[in-house]
Amino acid sequence: MTATVTEPNDRTPRNGHARRWLILGVICLAQLTVLLDNTVLNVAIPSLTADLHASTADVQWMINAYALVQAGLVLTAGSSADRYGRKKMLVAGLSLFGVGSLAAGLAQSSGQLIAARAGMGVGGALLMTTTLAVVVQIFDETERVKAIGIWSTVSSLGFAAGPLLGGAMLDHFWWGAIFLINIPVAVLGLIAVVRLVPESRNPRGDRPDLVGALLSTLGMGAVVYAIISGPEHGWGSVQVLLTGLAGVAVLTGFVRWELHVPYPMLDMRLFRNQRFTGAVAGVVLVAFGMTGSLFLLTQHLQFVLGYEPLEAGLRTAPLALTVVALNLTGLGARLVAKAGTPVAIATGMCLLAAGLGTIALLGGRDYNGMLLGLVVMGAGVALAMPAMANAIMSAIPPEKAGVGAGVNGTLAEFGNGLGVAVLGAVLNSRFAALVPGVAGVASLPAVLAAEDGAADRERVMDAFASGLETSQLVGAVAVLAGGLLAAALLRRAERTEAD
Repeated sequence: MTATVTEPNDRTPRNGHARRWLILGVICLAQLTVLLDNTVLNVAIPSLTADLHASTADVQWMINAYALVQAGLVLTAGSSADRYGRKKMLVAGLSLFGVGSLAAGLAQSSGQLIAARAGMGVGGALLMTTTLAVVVQIFDETERVKAIGIWSTVSSLGFAAGPLLGGAMLDHFWWGAIFLINIPVAVLGLIAVVRLVPESRNPRGDRPDLVGALLSTLGMGAVVYAIISGPEHGWGSVQVLLTGLAGVAVLTGFVRWELHVPYPMLDMRLFRNQRFTGAVAGVVLVAFGMTGSLFLLTQHLQFVLGYEPLEAGLRTAPLALTVVALNLTGLGARLVAKAGTPVAIATGMCLLAAGLGTIALLGGRDYNGMLLGLVVMGAGVALAMPAMANAIMSAIPPEKAGVGAGVNGTLAEFGNGLGVAVLGAVLNSRFAALVPGVAGVASLPAVLAAEDGAADRERVMDAFASGLETSQLVGAVAVLAGGLLAAALLRRAERTEAD
């Protein structure tokens, strides 16, 4: 059973906690802060390459250090929240996130910023799992899909609005301000959580699986490192091959450990549930497509189309606005209720893939084609994300809501890191193939600076644009295949349950 502690004057009605909508607003604020930092750095890439002399690989690690630490710890954070109290984990997460933001804002080198981002990831892991777990606890089944839809809207808004916030800050301040702005938000969130959010926990919750957390973090880190360094060192180099194989070996050890440990971080038996497995595949690939695409688009807008950071952020905003508009109207929840989860996910993933393809084919040198692709992507995310989050949470017992939220958060963060790494690697490989001799060069500005004439610079720009196009097409194919697979598994699960 789940023990819930509330304030003496609060009475929880049959359909949920008395102040559930106000509490939802508080935890969505905390969630928004964490997720903004997944993409807020994208528009700061030119500033970071200039001020910190960061290479392309450094920039990828600045982004991925945050995502990978979250992905490695979020399951352990979820089980800890179930055992020790979800409100306590919210408070701890906001505190750590605020301290990490301060360190990131004051960083003086690429290494310092990467370390600070990893520290922020620890706080983000605590926040990401706990927010969704609290939603599941305070809403009953009649309102849960709607509440998860709002939570998912905020999640998508955080990813998509990051470049806009980053651009606005960079238009007036130096790049460190995009981290320092988190501090007052974290303080406000702490006050609201302490005053409003009820404590809830599972007294019989499992002990945190520290070995599992270590293995998953090391394994995913090694695999992503191999993907990022492949274009620079060569895919057949000893360094890349050994790192990639070591990552796969560690992840295999993680699976074996989880199968035999009495308190697993990730219960592998969950994957026998086709509903769970289908939703898992969808979550990874939506995050893969959306985050990887934004990583590429913000570079495209600045390096190829010549926009300033704020202008680039504004031009990615249609993605966020479309997600918010469709989810606030409840379109996703109504589609789930009317057509079912498999149809909602398949429709959303096909739209997301179509948006990526539109950007690749029509947005190379023209923002109008990119705008159309962003709107279509936003529609896909708005339909798919709430359906997948609800499918995952409904496949897990309510007393393990923290673990369920941890699974959802882990997969989303792994998809984020994988999207940046894989699509970034495709971009770098294509660019290196078209412009021989650039492997290991710091960044596109460095390559342009080394060219003498306008014709050579134009050739480099065309090569970079071609690399971006190829990357978006790879993302579109992956998202489409994953969406169809997820929908098929969910449909089969529904038929099995009906039989």
